[in-house]
Amino acid sequence: MTMTEELTVCGASIEDAAGITEIYAHYVLESTATFETDPPDLAESARRIRDIADSGYPFLVVREVDEAGGEGRVLGFGYAHRYGPRVGYRYSVETTIFVAPDCIGRGIGGRLLASLLDECEARGFRQAFAVIAESEPASVVLHARAGFRPVGTLDRAGWKHGKWLDVFIMQRQLGEGDQTLPEMQS
Repeated sequence: MTMTEELTVCGASIEDAAGITEIYAHYVLESTATFETDPPDLAESARRIRDIADSGYPFLVVREVDEAGGEGRVLGFGYAHRYGPRVGYRYSVETTIFVAPDCIGRGIGGRLLASLLDECEARGFRQAFAVIAESEPASVVLHARAGFRPVGTLDRAGWKHGKWLDVFIMQRQLGEGDQTLPEMQS
């Protein structure tokens, strides 16, 4: 694939669960990009898609467009969810982005993250956070290019593959951020 080939970014469906499961399994088993140690199966991936979408948060996929103009395989996925469980966090999201290992470095992550942030803004969220393992400098660069700034480090917060890992927290304002009051929900 080259940057000139056509890609589509859209909401994830249950049918995308197989592609998402395949991509994520690589990161669970082979990297420290996630601190999960057992890859979710197809049913669990489908449940996660449904739960995030049903909670009002975006779950997106990037697909290549096949030669006939139809949808090709899932090349990456991203979603947002509430940053913390308390109601005070209802306007803040944590973002997650994963790209198929054979597609890294082709601009897919940047396009996916931009679309995800646009969706979050359209839904009225005001702050986005990225929680990134120190072992993932490309993710730090991806988020910095999207306007995230470093706001903290959690020293030795994660343990995976026999080593302690720092976790970086990055933050980006969405929309008007804290400059105006959010729409009050009744």
